[in-house]
Amino acid sequence: MVTGDLLMAARAGDGESFRALVEPHRRELHVHCYRMLGSVQDAEDMVQETLMAAWRGFDGYAGRASVRSWLYRIATNRCLNALRDGARRPRAGATFGVTPPPPTRLVEPNSLQPYPDSLLDGVPDIAPGPEARVERREAISLAFVTATQSLPPRQRAVLVLRDVLGFRAAEVAEMLDTTEESVTSALKRARSRMPRERPARARGTEELALAAAFADAMERGDVPAMVALLTDDAWLTMPPAPQEYQGRQVIGEFMRVVAFRDGARRYRLIATSANGQPAFAAYGFDRGDPVGHPRGVLVLTIEGDRISVITRFENSAMSCFGLPGTLEGSDHRDGV
Repeated sequence: MVTGDLLMAARAGDGESFRALVEPHRRELHVHCYRMLGSVQDAEDMVQETLMAAWRGFDGYAGRASVRSWLYRIATNRCLNALRDGARRPRAGATFGVTPPPPTRLVEPNSLQPYPDSLLDGVPDIAPGPEARVERREAISLAFVTATQSLPPRQRAVLVLRDVLGFRAAEVAEMLDTTEESVTSALKRARSRMPRERPARARGTEELALAAAFADAMERGDVPAMVALLTDDAWLTMPPAPQEYQGRQVIGEFMRVVAFRDGARRYRLIATSANGQPAFAAYGFDRGDPVGHPRGVLVLTIEGDRISVITRFENSAMSCFGLPGTLEGSDHRDGV
Protein backbone atom coordinates (compact mmCIF):
# COMPACT_ATOMS: atom_id res chain seq x y z
CA MET A 1 0.00 0.00 0.00
CA VAL A 2 1.44 3.38 -0.96
CA THR A 3 1.81 6.12 1.64
CA GLY A 4 -1.21 8.05 0.40
CA ASP A 5 -3.41 5.00 0.82
CA LEU A 6 -1.93 4.39 4.29
CA LEU A 7 -2.73 7.96 5.30
CA MET A 8 -6.35 7.67 4.18
CA ALA A 9 -6.77 4.30 5.86
CA ALA A 10 -5.17 5.54 9.10
CA ARG A 11 -7.40 8.63 9.13
CA ALA A 12 -10.35 6.29 8.73
CA GLY A 13 -9.29 4.48 11.90
CA ASP A 14 -7.34 1.53 10.52
CA GLY A 15 -4.84 0.61 13.24
CA GLU A 16 -2.59 -1.50 11.03
CA SER A 17 -2.13 1.36 8.57
CA PHE A 18 -1.33 3.73 11.44
CA ARG A 19 1.28 1.33 12.82
CA ALA A 20 2.84 0.97 9.38
CA LEU A 21 3.29 4.74 9.26
CA VAL A 22 4.68 5.30 12.76
CA GLU A 23 6.60 2.13 13.69
CA PRO A 24 9.63 2.97 11.48
CA HIS A 25 10.18 6.02 13.69
CA ARG A 26 9.75 4.41 17.13
CA ARG A 27 13.44 3.74 17.79
CA GLU A 28 14.68 7.17 16.79
CA LEU A 29 11.91 8.78 18.85
CA HIS A 30 13.12 6.76 21.83
CA VAL A 31 16.66 8.12 21.41
CA HIS A 32 15.25 11.64 21.03
CA CYS A 33 13.23 11.37 24.25
CA TYR A 34 16.30 9.99 26.02
CA ARG A 35 18.33 13.01 24.95
CA MET A 36 15.58 15.24 26.27
CA LEU A 37 15.00 13.42 29.57
CA GLY A 38 18.22 11.50 30.26
CA SER A 39 16.30 8.38 31.32
CA VAL A 40 15.67 5.18 29.39
CA GLN A 41 12.48 4.37 31.29
CA ASP A 42 11.12 7.88 30.94
CA ALA A 43 11.95 7.81 27.24
CA GLU A 44 9.94 4.62 26.82
CA ASP A 45 6.97 6.16 28.63
CA MET A 46 7.19 9.27 26.49
CA VAL A 47 7.28 7.30 23.24
CA GLN A 48 4.16 5.44 24.31
CA GLU A 49 2.45 8.73 25.14
CA THR A 50 3.55 10.17 21.81
CA LEU A 51 2.14 7.30 19.77
CA MET A 52 -1.11 7.30 21.74
CA ALA A 53 -1.49 11.04 21.18
CA ALA A 54 -0.70 10.60 17.49
CA TRP A 55 -3.33 7.85 17.15
CA ARG A 56 -5.98 9.89 18.92
CA GLY A 57 -5.21 12.97 16.85
CA PHE A 58 -4.38 11.42 13.50
CA ASP A 59 -7.55 12.61 11.83
CA GLY A 60 -6.24 16.14 12.42
CA TYR A 61 -2.89 15.46 10.74
CA ALA A 62 -2.98 17.74 7.73
CA GLY A 63 0.05 16.29 5.97
CA ARG A 64 1.86 19.62 5.58
CA ALA A 65 4.87 18.12 7.41
CA SER A 66 6.14 14.57 7.10
CA VAL A 67 4.85 11.97 9.53
CA ARG A 68 8.34 11.88 11.04
CA SER A 69 8.39 15.65 11.70
CA TRP A 70 4.85 15.51 13.08
CA LEU A 71 5.85 12.74 15.52
CA TYR A 72 8.92 14.68 16.61
CA ARG A 73 6.69 17.66 17.33
CA ILE A 74 4.45 15.59 19.57
CA ALA A 75 7.35 13.84 21.30
CA THR A 76 9.28 17.05 21.94
CA ASN A 77 6.31 18.82 23.45
CA ARG A 78 5.44 15.82 25.59
CA CYS A 79 9.01 15.85 26.95
CA LEU A 80 8.84 19.57 27.59
CA ASN A 81 5.56 19.13 29.47
CA ALA A 82 7.11 16.40 31.62
CA LEU A 83 10.11 18.59 32.42
CA ARG A 84 7.88 21.58 33.12
CA ASP A 85 5.62 19.58 35.46
CA GLY A 86 8.62 18.55 37.54
CA ALA A 87 7.55 14.91 37.50
CA ARG A 88 11.17 13.79 37.11
CA ARG A 89 12.75 15.23 40.22
CA PRO A 90 15.93 13.23 40.84
CA ARG A 91 16.11 10.91 43.79
CA ALA A 92 18.67 11.46 46.47
CA GLY A 93 21.84 9.47 45.99
CA ALA A 94 22.12 6.15 47.77
CA THR A 95 24.25 5.85 50.89
CA PHE A 96 27.65 4.20 50.48
CA GLY A 97 27.49 1.94 53.53
CA VAL A 98 30.82 3.30 54.73
CA THR A 99 32.13 6.81 55.24
CA PRO A 100 33.48 8.00 51.87
CA PRO A 101 36.44 10.36 51.45
CA PRO A 102 35.57 14.06 51.13
CA PRO A 103 34.43 14.72 47.54
CA THR A 104 36.13 17.14 45.19
CA ARG A 105 32.78 18.84 44.67
CA LEU A 106 29.06 18.44 45.24
CA VAL A 107 26.65 18.86 42.33
CA GLU A 108 22.89 18.91 41.97
CA PRO A 109 21.49 15.35 41.92
CA ASN A 110 20.35 14.28 38.47
CA SER A 111 18.39 11.36 37.05
CA LEU A 112 20.74 10.57 34.16
CA GLN A 113 20.84 6.92 33.09
CA PRO A 114 23.09 5.11 30.60
CA TYR A 115 21.64 4.27 27.19
CA PRO A 116 22.31 0.65 26.12
CA ASP A 117 23.95 0.49 22.71
CA SER A 118 21.73 -2.50 21.91
CA LEU A 119 18.84 -0.04 21.60
CA LEU A 120 20.75 1.92 18.99
CA ASP A 121 20.88 -1.13 16.73
CA GLY A 122 17.26 -0.57 15.74
CA VAL A 123 17.64 3.12 14.92
CA PRO A 124 17.45 3.76 11.17
CA ASP A 125 20.66 5.17 9.73
CA ILE A 126 18.99 8.33 8.50
CA ALA A 127 21.41 11.06 7.56
CA PRO A 128 20.58 14.26 9.49
CA GLY A 129 19.62 17.38 7.63
CA PRO A 130 22.19 19.95 6.51
CA GLU A 131 21.62 21.96 9.69
CA ALA A 132 23.12 19.24 11.92
CA ARG A 133 26.45 20.08 13.56
CA VAL A 134 26.89 17.21 16.02
CA GLU A 135 28.12 13.83 14.81
CA ARG A 136 25.89 10.86 15.51
CA ARG A 137 28.45 9.18 17.79
CA GLU A 138 29.00 12.34 19.81
CA ALA A 139 25.27 13.06 20.08
CA ILE A 140 24.66 9.97 22.23
CA SER A 141 27.85 10.20 24.31
CA LEU A 142 27.56 10.70 28.06
CA ALA A 143 29.44 14.00 27.81
CA PHE A 144 26.93 15.39 25.32
CA VAL A 145 23.82 14.10 27.10
CA THR A 146 25.12 15.27 30.48
CA ALA A 147 25.79 18.73 29.08
CA THR A 148 22.34 18.99 27.50
CA GLN A 149 20.70 18.08 30.82
CA SER A 150 22.10 21.30 32.28
CA LEU A 151 20.33 23.41 29.66
CA PRO A 152 16.87 24.91 30.18
CA PRO A 153 14.36 22.51 28.60
CA ARG A 154 13.44 24.72 25.65
CA GLN A 155 17.08 25.40 24.78
CA ARG A 156 17.73 21.67 25.07
CA ALA A 157 14.92 20.93 22.61
CA VAL A 158 16.15 23.50 20.10
CA LEU A 159 19.75 22.27 20.32
CA VAL A 160 18.78 18.63 19.75
CA LEU A 161 16.32 19.37 16.95
CA ARG A 162 18.70 21.70 15.11
CA ASP A 163 22.25 20.50 15.81
CA VAL A 164 21.62 16.76 16.18
CA LEU A 165 18.63 16.07 13.94
CA GLY A 166 19.22 18.84 11.45
CA PHE A 167 15.71 20.27 11.31
CA ARG A 168 15.55 23.76 9.80
CA ALA A 169 14.78 26.75 12.01
CA ALA A 170 11.36 27.13 10.40
CA GLU A 171 10.53 23.48 11.13
CA VAL A 172 11.61 23.79 14.76
CA ALA A 173 9.62 27.00 15.15
CA GLU A 174 6.51 25.20 13.95
CA MET A 175 7.16 22.25 16.26
CA LEU A 176 7.50 24.53 19.28
CA ASP A 177 4.80 27.05 18.27
CA THR A 178 7.25 29.94 18.27
CA THR A 179 9.13 32.16 15.84
CA GLU A 180 12.30 31.48 13.88
CA GLU A 181 13.92 34.39 15.70
CA SER A 182 13.19 32.74 19.06
CA VAL A 183 14.61 29.45 17.81
CA THR A 184 17.78 31.14 16.57
CA SER A 185 18.20 32.98 19.87
CA ALA A 186 17.65 29.83 21.96
CA LEU A 187 20.11 27.89 19.81
CA LYS A 188 22.78 30.56 20.24
CA ARG A 189 22.39 30.50 24.02
CA ALA A 190 22.42 26.70 24.12
CA ARG A 191 25.56 26.43 22.01
CA SER A 192 27.36 28.91 24.25
CA ARG A 193 26.80 26.62 27.24
CA MET A 194 27.96 23.41 25.57
CA PRO A 195 31.59 22.21 25.78
CA ARG A 196 33.50 23.52 22.78
CA GLU A 197 36.42 21.12 22.75
CA ARG A 198 35.77 17.53 21.80
CA PRO A 199 38.69 15.40 23.02
CA ALA A 200 39.94 12.71 20.67
CA ARG A 201 38.95 9.17 21.60
CA ALA A 202 40.72 5.91 21.07
CA ARG A 203 38.98 3.83 18.46
CA GLY A 204 38.19 0.18 17.93
CA THR A 205 40.71 -2.27 19.35
CA GLU A 206 42.60 0.42 21.29
CA GLU A 207 39.48 1.44 23.17
CA LEU A 208 38.51 -2.16 23.87
CA ALA A 209 42.02 -2.99 25.09
CA LEU A 210 41.99 -0.06 27.51
CA ALA A 211 38.55 -1.03 28.83
CA ALA A 212 39.69 -4.66 29.23
CA ALA A 213 42.77 -3.55 31.16
CA PHE A 214 40.56 -1.53 33.51
CA ALA A 215 38.22 -4.49 34.02
CA ASP A 216 41.14 -6.83 34.68
CA ALA A 217 42.60 -4.48 37.30
CA MET A 218 39.22 -4.06 39.01
CA GLU A 219 38.58 -7.80 39.13
CA ARG A 220 42.01 -8.30 40.69
CA GLY A 221 41.32 -5.55 43.19
CA ASP A 222 44.43 -3.73 41.97
CA VAL A 223 43.67 -0.07 42.68
CA PRO A 224 47.10 1.26 41.60
CA ALA A 225 46.70 -0.48 38.23
CA MET A 226 43.22 0.99 37.85
CA VAL A 227 44.23 4.57 38.55
CA ALA A 228 47.31 4.24 36.30
CA LEU A 229 44.86 3.99 33.40
CA LEU A 230 43.26 7.36 34.26
CA THR A 231 44.15 10.82 33.03
CA ASP A 232 45.68 13.07 35.68
CA ASP A 233 42.45 15.09 35.93
CA ALA A 234 40.02 12.17 35.62
CA TRP A 235 36.59 12.33 37.27
CA LEU A 236 34.52 9.74 39.11
CA THR A 237 30.80 10.59 39.03
CA MET A 238 27.86 8.61 40.42
CA PRO A 239 24.45 9.95 39.39
CA PRO A 240 22.19 10.64 41.16
CA ALA A 241 24.66 11.00 44.06
CA PRO A 242 25.96 14.59 44.32
CA GLN A 243 29.53 13.58 45.25
CA GLU A 244 32.14 13.78 42.50
CA TYR A 245 35.84 12.97 42.77
CA GLN A 246 38.72 14.23 40.60
CA GLY A 247 42.28 13.05 40.26
CA ARG A 248 44.03 9.71 40.45
CA GLN A 249 44.86 9.87 44.13
CA VAL A 250 41.37 10.90 45.24
CA ILE A 251 39.65 8.35 42.98
CA GLY A 252 42.04 5.65 44.18
CA GLU A 253 41.19 6.44 47.80
CA PHE A 254 37.47 6.24 47.05
CA MET A 255 37.93 2.90 45.32
CA ARG A 256 39.95 1.48 48.19
CA VAL A 257 37.60 2.63 50.97
CA VAL A 258 34.17 2.48 49.35
CA ALA A 259 34.30 0.15 46.33
CA PHE A 260 36.66 -2.50 47.69
CA ARG A 261 35.93 -2.01 51.40
CA ASP A 262 39.67 -2.19 52.17
CA GLY A 263 39.92 -5.62 50.55
CA ALA A 264 36.67 -7.07 51.89
CA ARG A 265 34.91 -6.95 48.52
CA ARG A 266 35.87 -8.34 45.11
CA TYR A 267 34.20 -7.83 41.75
CA ARG A 268 33.26 -9.59 38.57
CA LEU A 269 32.42 -7.47 35.54
CA ILE A 270 30.27 -8.24 32.53
CA ALA A 271 31.22 -6.23 29.48
CA THR A 272 28.56 -4.26 27.64
CA SER A 273 28.40 -0.83 26.00
CA ALA A 274 26.38 2.31 26.60
CA ASN A 275 26.18 5.71 24.93
CA GLY A 276 28.67 4.47 22.34
CA GLN A 277 31.22 3.87 25.12
CA PRO A 278 32.69 0.82 26.90
CA ALA A 279 30.65 -0.19 29.92
CA PHE A 280 30.54 -2.93 32.54
CA ALA A 281 27.95 -4.35 34.89
CA ALA A 282 29.63 -4.73 38.26
CA TYR A 283 28.81 -7.53 40.71
CA GLY A 284 30.28 -7.39 44.19
CA PHE A 285 31.29 -10.43 46.26
CA ASP A 286 31.70 -9.62 49.92
CA ARG A 287 34.12 -11.80 51.87
CA GLY A 288 32.81 -15.37 52.12
CA ASP A 289 29.73 -14.69 49.95
CA PRO A 290 29.46 -17.11 46.98
CA VAL A 291 26.85 -14.91 45.30
CA GLY A 292 27.67 -11.66 43.56
CA HIS A 293 25.17 -8.83 43.95
CA PRO A 294 24.64 -5.90 41.55
CA ARG A 295 26.85 -2.90 42.25
CA GLY A 296 25.87 -0.72 39.33
CA VAL A 297 26.88 -0.02 35.75
CA LEU A 298 30.27 1.57 35.03
CA VAL A 299 30.61 3.60 31.82
CA LEU A 300 34.10 4.67 30.75
CA THR A 301 34.78 7.90 28.91
CA ILE A 302 38.05 7.58 27.02
CA GLU A 303 40.25 10.47 26.01
CA GLY A 304 43.29 9.63 23.94
CA ASP A 305 44.85 6.53 25.50
CA ARG A 306 43.50 7.09 29.01
CA ILE A 307 40.17 7.04 30.85
CA SER A 308 38.99 10.56 31.62
CA VAL A 309 35.69 9.79 33.38
CA ILE A 310 34.30 6.79 35.27
CA THR A 311 30.53 7.16 35.59
CA ARG A 312 28.94 4.74 37.99
CA PHE A 313 25.17 4.36 37.63
CA GLU A 314 23.05 2.81 40.35
CA ASN A 315 21.72 -0.74 40.28
CA SER A 316 18.37 0.24 38.72
CA ALA A 317 20.20 0.93 35.45
CA MET A 318 21.13 -2.74 35.10
CA SER A 319 17.59 -3.77 34.14
CA CYS A 320 17.90 -1.77 30.91
CA PHE A 321 20.75 -4.05 29.79
CA GLY A 322 19.00 -7.38 30.39
CA LEU A 323 21.61 -8.36 32.97
CA PRO A 324 21.22 -11.12 35.58
CA GLY A 325 20.10 -10.22 39.08
CA THR A 326 22.98 -12.10 40.71
CA LEU A 327 26.12 -14.03 39.75
CA GLU A 328 27.28 -17.32 41.17
CA GLY A 329 30.96 -17.89 42.05
CA SER A 330 33.64 -15.22 42.46
CA ASP A 331 36.63 -16.71 40.66
CA HIS A 332 35.53 -16.94 37.03
CA ARG A 333 35.73 -13.76 34.95
CA ASP A 334 32.91 -13.19 32.54
CA GLY A 335 32.75 -10.92 29.53
CA VAL A 336 36.20 -9.31 29.69
